[in-house]
Amino acid sequence: MKIVVIGGTGLIGSKLVTKLGEHGHRAVPASPNTGVDTLTGEGLDEVLAGADVVIDVSNSPSFEDAAVLEFFRTSTGNLLAAEKKAGVAHHVALSVVGTEGRPDVGYFRAKLAQEKLIEDSGVPFSLVHATQFFEFAHRIADEATDGATVRMPPVLFQPIAGEEVAQAVGRAAVGAPLNGRTEIAGPERFRMDEFFRDALTAWGDPRELVTDPHAHYFGAEMRERDLVPDDGATLGQIKYADWLASVGAR
Repeated sequence: MKIVVIGGTGLIGSKLVTKLGEHGHRAVPASPNTGVDTLTGEGLDEVLAGADVVIDVSNSPSFEDAAVLEFFRTSTGNLLAAEKKAGVAHHVALSVVGTEGRPDVGYFRAKLAQEKLIEDSGVPFSLVHATQFFEFAHRIADEATDGATVRMPPVLFQPIAGEEVAQAVGRAAVGAPLNGRTEIAGPERFRMDEFFRDALTAWGDPRELVTDPHAHYFGAEMRERDLVPDDGATLGQIKYADWLASVGAR
């Protein structure tokens, strides 16, 4: 199959292109780096010609509420319109566990808007909801830092390796459209504060972890289960400690 990967030069997209190619598919990375811009529509018609499946793992360069909403609305709208013209048979999008429960969170609200466009488009689709990536842990800690202190809430947290996210998205892409969603998460469930206390130690990071029930996660307080999947999610096999040992602390 010809599978176009929007965001195909990024963290998850580049892994997808490699994995799909190893399984005999023609995986085409599409991003501004390759001359495809979903915000303007530049290059979309050309790259989608003859495509069987489109995978969208692109992300907004800004997480500011208005900017991220505008990114997903515009980018997804342009992409779906081009897919209809090209006769694409399956649209796969990577989203986030918990979006539907927290529309008050700016990033989640933007992803919900993206999903609504996909659901209403008429293009057969699959949505893959993932928990936070291991590769994202440093940024989460940095966002929660005040001086030399990292403030984290004691809510449930179940991160996953980017490699296993790519595997799950790839499986969805070569399967029949779900016209619905599936959830994926890491094999271990932690308390967020405990995870990051251990992670700071493993990173050799001198910052102090403070447990704070009112600490914000990218601008909002999280409830107990906001960041973990429902029962029945597909779980990865790679544990954080093993992943960290394989890539180095930083």
